[in-house]
Amino acid sequence: MTRRSGSATPIPEKPLRGVRVLVPRGGKWGDSVSAALRSYGAQPVIAPLINFAPTENPHDLMVALLRLEAGDYDWLVVTSATTVDVLIGNSIRPAPTTRVAAVGETSAAALSLAGIRVDFVPENDNSARGLVKEWPADQIVGRVLVPQSEIAEPTLVAGLAERGLDAEFVAAYRTVGVPVDPVIRASVADGGISVVLITSGSVARQIQAQLAPLPEGTIVACIGPRTAFDARAAGLPVHLIAETRSAAALVEAVVEHATADRDLASQPSHDDGSSNTESH
Repeated sequence: MTRRSGSATPIPEKPLRGVRVLVPRGGKWGDSVSAALRSYGAQPVIAPLINFAPTENPHDLMVALLRLEAGDYDWLVVTSATTVDVLIGNSIRPAPTTRVAAVGETSAAALSLAGIRVDFVPENDNSARGLVKEWPADQIVGRVLVPQSEIAEPTLVAGLAERGLDAEFVAAYRTVGVPVDPVIRASVADGGISVVLITSGSVARQIQAQLAPLPEGTIVACIGPRTAFDARAAGLPVHLIAETRSAAALVEAVVEHATADRDLASQPSHDDGSSNTESH
């Protein structure tokens, strides 16, 4: 039965002691999540499953970005920190007259860190559907640029268009799979890694392709309802769903599950020396 985070169950000091958790992203996000997991006694295993590569249509991207800088768009919609990296990497900043919307707190934080003002973030649902649903009622006309991964679903652009906005998609980058270290793959297969975090549909598809079938006792935790939907569509079981698309909520879901199910926290540690292995 799928469990959602948010209960008021008292949490023991180290409810994840000895539990090995697959963290499928590296960088600052992976380091932050790993630190949070360690604070509860877990042994995080950082194994980035996806990476980002330049778009195959750099000309189209640069044309759109130069128009953004010139003020041709009323809004810029940012759905990932990777999009912010693309902006900064191309020395592009939105025109002062262009408003900026971020799909969630991670994207908003990346924009703020880059010195780009954020005008709108959905409060209740940090997803493409949430952004469309909560779009300001007084801002339903104008041109919107949506730079995303080339494999992004058309949900956001189509939803904004239905609201009356002239939304334009441009491929800002490519999402590519990263081979999992054989040691980590073996640890997942033998149950040594007993919790797998899923942070996006792309990650879910890589887990299915590289690590499935998962052992029966492996707990799969998804960062939000949309990611859970994508994970199931990829053929994976889903046991935990974080209430919001945030790292803190994802860790909280795992901690609460361990608190409610002492069998998880009491599993023996299979320490084969790869607890801190990072696959590039």
